[in-house]
Amino acid sequence: MATATARVPVLMTREEKERIVKRAMEAGLSTGEFMRRAAASFRPDEQDQLLEGLIEQMLQATDRAERAIDDAIAFVEESNRRIQALETGGH
Repeated sequence: MATATARVPVLMTREEKERIVKRAMEAGLSTGEFMRRAAASFRPDEQDQLLEGLIEQMLQATDRAERAIDDAIAFVEESNRRIQALETGGH
């Protein structure tokens, strides 16, 4: 690995720093190496694609649920009309 010669100051809360330092220690890495690896593995395009896929699945499921609810309401309304007709003696 090349010798590190440049700094990238990053402002964060004390809690964020503690969490990162803890994760780095758990991984057996220096905080700097942990941050470098985390930055190198970050792929916003891949994450956006996954999120877009989840959103599309949610929209499709919502559409199916709405249709099922509409069908159920129509069935109940028709049943109520039939019951009303039977109770009033009409067909």
